[in-house]
Amino acid sequence: MDVVVAGGHGQIGLRLLRLLVDGGHRARGLIRNPDHAGDLEDIGAEPVLCDMEALDDISPCCEGADAVVFTAGAGPGSGAERKRTVDYGGAVKLMGAGINRYVMVSAISAGRPEEWSDQMRPYYEAKAGADERLLESGLDYTIVRPGGLTDDPATGLVTVGTELEGSIPRDDVAVTLVAVLETPGSAGKTFELVSGATPVEEAVRGL
Repeated sequence: MDVVVAGGHGQIGLRLLRLLVDGGHRARGLIRNPDHAGDLEDIGAEPVLCDMEALDDISPCCEGADAVVFTAGAGPGSGAERKRTVDYGGAVKLMGAGINRYVMVSAISAGRPEEWSDQMRPYYEAKAGADERLLESGLDYTIVRPGGLTDDPATGLVTVGTELEGSIPRDDVAVTLVAVLETPGSAGKTFELVSGATPVEEAVRGL
């Protein structure tokens, strides 16, 4: 499978690219900073210079891909405007890239606005808005909403569902994304994801 990962140098993006390469897939990562190219090449992934904020059309960055995964984000400390242009705007631009299979990394509370704090509202509004656009896009989507992200070692064990609470290692999120890409039955599904007791592949097959 030829997979393009938006946010290729991000904490989840790099983990995902490494797993894709290890699994024998072609793994391309979209990056904005050319200085990051070496980090992708070191794990066997292909860096693609693609500034999603600056470009109106990013389809050349994804040409020929079987699937795209949106893991990009403006990051902590960024203002509301960048969350709008990256977390929302970048996700929407990727929907227009001409690739039918689209996996979105969202956030656990994106579907529960009553839980949003004023401080986090711009982030969740961007995530929720992007999810809504993807649902309306007609694309072959999966929306993954992980809980609080940690750098703990992977366990390979998760809980998927709705109305969940908890956290999950970034490594386990990456493993879940690979399982989603490799499981056709995950298409058309939206789910929350936290650490749990079910092996990742089993959890994804059961969606």
